[in-house]
Amino acid sequence: MFSRAFRVRSNTAIKGSDRRKLRTDVAAAFPNLSAEQLTEFIPNKEELNVIKIYSHKGEAVTVYMNNRNPILFEIEKALYPTDLMLPGVVVPSSGFPHVEQGRLCAVTLLGNRAPVAVAVAAMSTAEMLAAGMKGKGFAVLHTYMDHLWEYGDKSSPPTLAPLVTDPAEKESTEDEEEMEGKESVLSFSTDPSQHVGVGDLSLKERDSCATLMGKEELDENRAAETAEDANTEVQQEAEDSRTPQEQMDALFNQCFFHALKCKVKKSDLPLLTSTFLRSHMFSCCPAGQQLDIKKSSYKKFSKFLQCMQHQKILQVKELNKGVESIVEVDWKHPDIKAFTVPEGFSSASAAQEGKSEDREQVYHAPEIIPLYGVSTKMIPLFQESGHKKGSILSSSEVRNIIVNYVKANELVDETNKNFVKVNAILCDCLLDKSEQDEISNLKWDDLFSRCLERLQPLHQVTFFGQEPIVRKGNIEPIDITIAQRSSNKKVTIIKNLELYGLDPQCVANILQQKVQASATITPVPGTKDRVQVQIQGNQIHHLAKMLLEEYQLPRKYIQGLEKAPKLGRKK
Repeated sequence: MFSRAFRVRSNTAIKGSDRRKLRTDVAAAFPNLSAEQLTEFIPNKEELNVIKIYSHKGEAVTVYMNNRNPILFEIEKALYPTDLMLPGVVVPSSGFPHVEQGRLCAVTLLGNRAPVAVAVAAMSTAEMLAAGMKGKGFAVLHTYMDHLWEYGDKSSPPTLAPLVTDPAEKESTEDEEEMEGKESVLSFSTDPSQHVGVGDLSLKERDSCATLMGKEELDENRAAETAEDANTEVQQEAEDSRTPQEQMDALFNQCFFHALKCKVKKSDLPLLTSTFLRSHMFSCCPAGQQLDIKKSSYKKFSKFLQCMQHQKILQVKELNKGVESIVEVDWKHPDIKAFTVPEGFSSASAAQEGKSEDREQVYHAPEIIPLYGVSTKMIPLFQESGHKKGSILSSSEVRNIIVNYVKANELVDETNKNFVKVNAILCDCLLDKSEQDEISNLKWDDLFSRCLERLQPLHQVTFFGQEPIVRKGNIEPIDITIAQRSSNKKVTIIKNLELYGLDPQCVANILQQKVQASATITPVPGTKDRVQVQIQGNQIHHLAKMLLEEYQLPRKYIQGLEKAPKLGRKK
């Protein structure tokens, strides 16, 4: 669940009654905790925060923090511990313990009972044995070294001696510790929890000991190979005295100059900065390494490019509102000329690889979320919930605030609960002057829609591999029009592609190949730097297939598809 970056939606302090309610919920979820352990877990005076996040799959998760360290997370009203130091019961070599489907479990390494992952059983013990210890055994929620772990102080699990009571078991454990694999084994809590279908572990039987092997173990399973990863990191740090941040800065510089020298041509300009990063710099990254702007000193790719612009290596402009493009590159700059392609690459092969990778590059449609800002007129309605002018909210948050306000002020109509009584604040915020003497009740749907209409429209766009961008207003749709040219010829014109991370030149090239018609890039009339794609003929059918099916863009963000020519028999 936290193997990729997540988005933080809100961060608020937990005080008073909310803290007591959390302690009650934790006690109910984990009844084996003593009063002392519960107080230590949810202290009375230390800093506690609740953070609402969205995972990379869009799942809503609530995270509870103690002194800025994650201690619990909640999914679909089920609580799960993030504290990977919680002890469990390691599976003995003498047999497999009884576990029911949906039981909360911890994954440990052989020889250390400090868990490195939190999981939920996807099947019972009987089903595991019946399946021959194969198939999906566990749903992994949280692992050591994932993004939730990185959100805290990044402490490592301690070394806890195995719970061994039988001499034979002790001898078996010692033998297993000598094995090179450092395989992960199971431990179970006594607290059942709801099953959550995220991730999985497969089961395998080996040396009469029940072991867990990650689905991606042969590739990159963090949980099963934590020790090996740690050793690799130590070796790399020994070889390189630079800090991880300095190493990431150097990697960004290397890939930047490599891409400019070997992949980008003058005819590619203007080039979307997102395309430059995704299609050119990523492909210049050496094997075994990965570009991550958050781990660099720049934190944002736009700041990295600003630095390069200050050095007069390139020029970046905002051709569309909120969308930056590289419009000029100084290929004669001393830094570009002095750059040497790393060993294992050659200029010719790199350029060829770039072309093939560009063809294979998968477009990721941006995630677009409508947001709403609290306007001056709406402050009285939202100030009770702690919001002020300019506070940014999602539609679901607005709905919850309105529901809580109505209930707190006892405004639900007693005779018909489908209606809400309009008090003075609702009257001032939601009704026009001509309505204020006539309307005394509103339907719930009407109440919500009026509220959203009177808030400031905003939207958040998240491009693949980049930080979210919040812009004012509603996002402009991709605009498709048909124009008449000389000799009664028609042309298709496409605007606003850049707003969705699409490079107009790339779209023009693809369309030209698909329909075998001339396609060009022309300036948008009345603007300085914005461009549009123009292609001969009415090509809306081809455009619709490309944008809706291949690029997976929602239809609501495309305007003009109804202008496609009607298909019929030619007379």
